[in-house]
Amino acid sequence: MPRITLKGLEKRFGNTVAVQDLSCEIEDRELFVVVGPTACGKTTLLRLIAGLLRPDRGEILFDGERMNEVPPPQRGVRMVFQGQDYALFPHLAIYRERSWSNLSFPLRLRGGTWEAIRDRVGKVTQRMGIKRELFPRKPGQLSEGQKQRVALGKAMVLPPKVLLLDEPLAHLDPPARARAREELRRLHEELGATTIHVTHDLAEAFLLADRVAVMLEGHFVQTGTPKDIRNHPKNAFVADFVRSYEDSLRRAFSN
Repeated sequence: MPRITLKGLEKRFGNTVAVQDLSCEIEDRELFVVVGPTACGKTTLLRLIAGLLRPDRGEILFDGERMNEVPPPQRGVRMVFQGQDYALFPHLAIYRERSWSNLSFPLRLRGGTWEAIRDRVGKVTQRMGIKRELFPRKPGQLSEGQKQRVALGKAMVLPPKVLLLDEPLAHLDPPARARAREELRRLHEELGATTIHVTHDLAEAFLLADRVAVMLEGHFVQTGTPKDIRNHPKNAFVADFVRSYEDSLRRAFSN
């Protein structure tokens, strides 16, 4: 799985700088979590790595190979999008044999046989706990937790080299979110994909990450292990961010 190198990345939308002078090394098979407030550039960064956006400046490298001009399908990247629909096709069933469906779509697009698709979907749905009774349903008939599982399953049917997660747990209730965090960590260890997960929730970052990057106004203000970030904040913003997390923990345990 690739080591990802970001060198001096910049992306502008008109006069707005979404990502600026961002450089970082993300190790092979690492679970790297980017945390920061709304509109700090997290989603834009994922879209740059996926190839859905082209940087205005800087480089993206996978194992030293420049990716800036490589089309998204050739990068080996799978992305689970933020939002209520998780980029599932609303008019398609979750899975239907010998037919286009949400889970068969990536495989059929690559020309897979129906038999190979059935076998692969069977393995993925078992791993993700997607029950067969959900197969005939469309995304609008699923709960948020079920949609999240299907979106992750859709990302897994073609085993990714790089997995990008854009706040996939944002719409889950707290108990479901806690279970999903455990499943994501287990899934990462099984797949071995280099994984970049973005969230605004520092608790989620600390619980999931090998390393955490705190993002503000388009760049990383601190990168380190959860322990490093918690015990040695580099500036007032990171210190306030950590303090708000610890305050929420104290409130939770005092109730």
